[in-house]
Amino acid sequence: MASPRSTRVLGVDLGSRRIGLAVSDPAGILASPHSVITRSDDEALDHRRIADVLAEVGAELVVVGLPLSMSGAMGTAATAAVKEAEALAGAVGLPVVTHDERLTTVTAERALIANKVRGPARRKVIDQVAATVMLQSWLDARGSLLKRQEAETR
Repeated sequence: MASPRSTRVLGVDLGSRRIGLAVSDPAGILASPHSVITRSDDEALDHRRIADVLAEVGAELVVVGLPLSMSGAMGTAATAAVKEAEALAGAVGLPVVTHDERLTTVTAERALIANKVRGPARRKVIDQVAATVMLQSWLDARGSLLKRQEAETR
């Protein structure tokens, strides 16, 4: 794997009907929306489609949104996301980590409304925008951690 600062990362927002995808720039600093995968009835097929995107963009790490409750507790949805993230790791053969996705859909919705994206068009992209918000949060947290670690080693 490349250095921690120069790793392309795929963000994944696992919804029950759609999977939103976002990708970082090659330096692993900025997240951008990528696409939405409509869920099939076959989780393995969905994971193969994610693997295809990983290969397409050259990502070396996957960050899956973890839908914690507002209190930060692991509920049913978070437990299911962890289980699917583990299955996804086996399917794609890359490291998969989870990251708190609380309020990402709300943030994405507000951004789309502010940009005057209306109903049907908003529903088509909300999942990839939520994945982008979640991935950017992870990238920012990782960047802060790396800066602290660098400062401590000086």
